[in-house]
Amino acid sequence: MKIESGDHVVIVMHTPREKLFGIVDEIAPAGVFLRAIELGYFDDWCNSIANGEPFLPMTDQFVPMWRLERMTRDESSDSAPSLAEQFEKRTGRRFGDI
Repeated sequence: MKIESGDHVVIVMHTPREKLFGIVDEIAPAGVFLRAIELGYFDDWCNSIANGEPFLPMTDQFVPMWRLERMTRDESSDSAPSLAEQFEKRTGRRFGDI
């Protein structure tokens, strides 16, 4: 299955190395448009939302193809839930609603 608009993804970029977790808006020849947060902020973000504290919102991002190292769909496995499932379990809210 190919990654499409609306899918939850993890994006790894190079130069500099960064990781994003978010929802794809569009995949174009020039790059990927998505609404995302830095992956390293995920735990703090979930805790802030669950506790009703202020938090940084997801932002609209554009990742040019020359920076894109890897893009994977956020999927659960037998041993680990997806990031979206972890978010929903920890906050009681749907990931796409934030």
